[in-house]
Amino acid sequence: MEDLALNRRQEELVALVRREGFATVEALAAQFEVTPQTIRRDLNALCDAGMLRRYHGGVSVPASVENLAYAARKSLQMEEKQRIAALLARHIPDDASLFINIGTTTEGVARALMGHKGLRVITNNLNVACMLSENPSFQVIAAGGVVRGRDHGVTGEATIELIRQFKVDYGVIGISGIDPDGTLLDFDYQEVRVAQAIIEHSRQVYLAADHSKLGRNALVRLGPITGVHAWFTDQAPPPELAAVLAEAGTQVHVAQE
Repeated sequence: MEDLALNRRQEELVALVRREGFATVEALAAQFEVTPQTIRRDLNALCDAGMLRRYHGGVSVPASVENLAYAARKSLQMEEKQRIAALLARHIPDDASLFINIGTTTEGVARALMGHKGLRVITNNLNVACMLSENPSFQVIAAGGVVRGRDHGVTGEATIELIRQFKVDYGVIGISGIDPDGTLLDFDYQEVRVAQAIIEHSRQVYLAADHSKLGRNALVRLGPITGVHAWFTDQAPPPELAAVLAEAGTQVHVAQE
């Protein structure tokens, strides 16, 4: 599948369906003040890209057991991810050591770190490894394991074993979903096990996740957001989650437009 460049209405449409779980063509047309024909064209493109799924009378999100395709995820909330990445990168000093895991937002963080000096990076994301290796002042260690063709992520026991050999300054992770009680969720059990190892072996854990991850269903529980020292996002969290974060002492950094 080729990358789908989303316009603002399409991005907001996907976010709305994710929040509500299901929406009809008529309701979406009224919400965005466009014709049903316009909405149908949007939905056709989004469903063909795997971002939404057609059902009788409307559309819904893909099942909680399967994530969106990598190319589809790259297209969602692109501006928000860039702002989040830039903000997080400003909290990483030169000459730091860090883990970076799999995800389109964490790849954005890696891109934003290219102007740094002297970083030591361990990653199970081959896209990140290739990108950061172009900075001659960086030392990049790519984890061994099973390579996923769909996104060049690396998982498995060899990956976890490598991570356990280090204790780094910062662990930079992404996530697929955040429940209202602060539970972090993802789709792939092997990927979650790697993220758990990163959290365990990082002095500071930085989560990079935009607002569309709030309330998004995913099958595998990574753990509570209280294990995160700082969350970098694009919107302030809702009150219930804000209370959980405040009690845990988790900082929230909002990347403003």
